[in-house]
Amino acid sequence: MSATRSLSLVSFRRRLLGWYDLHRREMPWRTHDGQTPDPYHVWVSEVMLQQTQVATVIPYFRRFIDAFPTLESLARADESSVLRLWQGLGYYSRGLNLLKAARMIVLEFDGQIPHRVDQLITLPGIGRYTAGAIASIAYNAPAPVVDGNVVRVLARFDAIPDDPRNPRIMEQLWQRAQTLVCPRRPGDFNQALMELGATVCTPRQPDCQGCPLKIGCLAFRSGTVERIPPPKRSKLLPVERRLVLCVRNRLNQYLIQKRPPTGRWAGLWQFLTLVRSSERSVLEQISELSRRIGLNLTDLKPLTTLCHTLTHRKYVFEVWSGKTDSVSSNTPNGLWSSLDQMEGKAFSKPHLLIRARLSP
Repeated sequence: MSATRSLSLVSFRRRLLGWYDLHRREMPWRTHDGQTPDPYHVWVSEVMLQQTQVATVIPYFRRFIDAFPTLESLARADESSVLRLWQGLGYYSRGLNLLKAARMIVLEFDGQIPHRVDQLITLPGIGRYTAGAIASIAYNAPAPVVDGNVVRVLARFDAIPDDPRNPRIMEQLWQRAQTLVCPRRPGDFNQALMELGATVCTPRQPDCQGCPLKIGCLAFRSGTVERIPPPKRSKLLPVERRLVLCVRNRLNQYLIQKRPPTGRWAGLWQFLTLVRSSERSVLEQISELSRRIGLNLTDLKPLTTLCHTLTHRKYVFEVWSGKTDSVSSNTPNGLWSSLDQMEGKAFSKPHLLIRARLSP
């Protein structure tokens, strides 16, 4: 069903872009007065904005660009430097993929970020949405974008009651976005759609009276705005339990280890961590760990318990502290480090919180 029968395509674009020109938010990667956006800035910002709100991204974006002002400088960086700047932003594979893609662009695209969607989508960490965003915003290509905000705007505008998580419905929304995108200002148009969803056509209590598209919105007319899209069915998240041991030696250093290069929190540092067995006591597990790493541990005591919820699972960290007279360890990738020295290393958010509990 097409709402443009009551609001022409020309009027849809004109109303949306007019609203955007008046209400667009200031963001460090956006340009003004017809200036050409920096493709590198657009790319970095779009990767950071995946699964993350604008307010959270802005300070990270500024620090990242200060450290790596050009694509070439990023391509020359090492993983630890990138992860350190990404620390706390979450979804760390985004940062690692950004680094991999920068190196790939230097080698395969002569240091120029591709302008075509089919080329962009071959880069690590870039999917259909991010490719469309970069192509349209940085290169003025008439490519559509569909993120969560755009899904909500289009589903309500056309009064689509079905679940957009259904691949068939999602493809329908992509096709709809393709027909709507303004060929004259595709980047601004796409940003306007996303901005409208983020600030006006919000999931709850949308400001329909302030919406430039309400005259053609079928969900507004039928009073079904609050029911579209249908809410996601809640499901019980699986819980994974971890035992964390903060071992301090006589030099006031803690034993930390680097996580594997793949998997969750890849390449980040952490305190000694193992899967929490439900069949054995904490002290039994710590005793086995101390034998394995060749340390005599004393003054063992519980420090804290942390819960960390991700999209598909929940982690519970039982944190214990202990002391040892040793200053060496045969733990693979183990390293003795003071709290001050840890400032130069990237930790996952749970272990950052644990580290904060150890601060003097």
